[in-house]
Amino acid sequence: MSKDEKQASESLLILCVDRDDDIGRKAGVKTPIIGKEENLRSALKLILADPEEADANAMFEAIRLYDALNKSKKSGEKYEIATIAGSEIGGITADRKLVAELGEVLKKFPADGLILVTDGFSDEDIMPLIQTRIPVTSVRRVVIKHSESIEETAAIFSRYWRMITEDPRYSRIALGLPGVLLISLGILILLKIFIRFDIYTWTAIIGLIILGSYLLGKGYGIDRKISAIFSRLYHYSISGMVEGFSLTFGFIIISIGFYQAGSFVVSKYGSAFRFPMDAEMLMAIIPLIIGWFINKAITLAIVGICTIFLGKSIAYLLERDTRFWRTVALIPVSAWSWTILNEISRIILDPSLPPDSLVMSVIIGIAIIVVSGLATLLLSRKYRDFFGGKTKKRKTEDVKTEKLS
Repeated sequence: MSKDEKQASESLLILCVDRDDDIGRKAGVKTPIIGKEENLRSALKLILADPEEADANAMFEAIRLYDALNKSKKSGEKYEIATIAGSEIGGITADRKLVAELGEVLKKFPADGLILVTDGFSDEDIMPLIQTRIPVTSVRRVVIKHSESIEETAAIFSRYWRMITEDPRYSRIALGLPGVLLISLGILILLKIFIRFDIYTWTAIIGLIILGSYLLGKGYGIDRKISAIFSRLYHYSISGMVEGFSLTFGFIIISIGFYQAGSFVVSKYGSAFRFPMDAEMLMAIIPLIIGWFINKAITLAIVGICTIFLGKSIAYLLERDTRFWRTVALIPVSAWSWTILNEISRIILDPSLPPDSLVMSVIIGIAIIVVSGLATLLLSRKYRDFFGGKTKKRKTEDVKTEKLS
């Protein structure tokens, strides 16, 4: 066969890639999708589920390209269109799913080359995965055109801002991380001035802490969780009152433990902080501060955590919620963590101590986790009928929440 005949008989795959699996999450379509008609039906489902979805436009572009190539194809040339998807988790999970689905497509249509169609996002991550298995002859990036008017620009900006603030995948990074950094910066400034009072400095500290707390709350949905707790209390449900009571006083106990530990550290090492401070002295004091803080805070902190878990487990029991077993299993694990943290603090304060007790406490802790897990698993199966009704109800509520979000 001559070179020209070989080129004429080549088969080409038009591949559309949805790395975060929007087509599966929003349209409920299983991938890989092979063939023009299947891709057209799937693209219509996705565009109806979300008219602003870029992956749907990429699929329509792949169909348009497929039709254009078929109109101008030479004898012997073969074309096929397919869509593969990754995972909303991203990372290695998405990459492995993409590779597996590409393998399925190539088994059904062994192509000689590939035209990649994407929405332009994360092309650099997709290309190496595909090029190792089949040559990529062309890349088509689909960028959605928007009106240049100020009104539509403002609408687009507000929509993306809402996505950043409400979608946990983005808010944890865009809002949560800056919130943590701002709170940390405020605490560092507070430690720097330590005892001297400066109104401007304190204003900066309070402003940073308030702004950081707001961003942290929005980023991790703390405001919604607190609102949900108070909503349950407002409806006078016994389980909500138990959970709210244990949560409130659990946090109070934890705060008192941290306060006592901080007061002890300040009274013991506060006079040692003089600026400028010798770096060698600072490195010697920091482990002692950490060790004493853990030593003085762990008792009340563990009691507070166990109080919270105990209250939540009682609330789940009253509601016949299967999360009761998981929460109960956490109580002995949290209680035993006191022993581990106590051994850690002792070694930090006195590095010459042998680590035998710490190693033994960790091994016992693992055993407690295993025993608690097995015990709750067996008990949950034994009392499955008691918790069955609530489980179905909770699953229905979760489905409704996902649809609304």
